[in-house]
Amino acid sequence: MKSIAVFCASAKGNNAIYIQAATAVGKAIAKRNLTLVYGGSSIGLMGAVAKGALSEGGEVIGVLPHFLDKREIAQEGIKMIKVDSMHERKLKMNELSDACLTLPGGFGTMEEFFEMVTWAQLGLHEKPNALLNVNGYYDLLFQQIEKMVKEGLLKEKHSKLLLYNEDIEMLLNQMSEYKAPNVKEWLKKDNL
Repeated sequence: MKSIAVFCASAKGNNAIYIQAATAVGKAIAKRNLTLVYGGSSIGLMGAVAKGALSEGGEVIGVLPHFLDKREIAQEGIKMIKVDSMHERKLKMNELSDACLTLPGGFGTMEEFFEMVTWAQLGLHEKPNALLNVNGYYDLLFQQIEKMVKEGLLKEKHSKLLLYNEDIEMLLNQMSEYKAPNVKEWLKKDNL
C-alpha cells in the first residue's frame, strides 16, 4: 500500500472531533510515507486531511472537478489534477490509490464510499475499503449492513469487504494486512 484515497465531507460538522480526526488521518498517512489522494478542497474535513498530511511533509494529490474549483476552494501546495465530472474524480482517485478510506460525510461521501465498495464487490478492484468510525458516526450504517445480510440481500462474504475501526492507526494496520475475499464467482448466473 503506497497511496490512500480519502473520501470525506467538505463541511466541518458541528463537533470539533471531526476536524481533529481528519487532521490526525492526514498526519498518520504522511507519517507512514503514504500518498494522500483526496478531493482537492481546502475546506471542511477535506481541507483538514490535506493540511494534516502537509504538516508532516506528506505527498498530497487533489482531484477536483472544474465546476467545483470555485466552490470548494482548491488546496494550495499540492499536486492538483482537474477533471470534468464527479464520476471522473472517483475514477481518477481510484486509479491513483491502493486503498480507500472514508471519514464522516454526507451524501457525496456516502456515494463515493458505496461506489468503491460496489466496485470491490464486482471484482473490479481488490483494494481495502475502510470506514473510520469517528464518534460512532457509522454505527447505524453497520446495523443496516447487518440487516442487509440477515434479510439475504447482501452476502455475508461481501460484508467482509469493509474494514472499520475508531482508531486510525489500528485501521491503517488492518488496511495494510487486508486480503480481498474471492467475490468473482458470485457473478455466475446459478449463484445469484
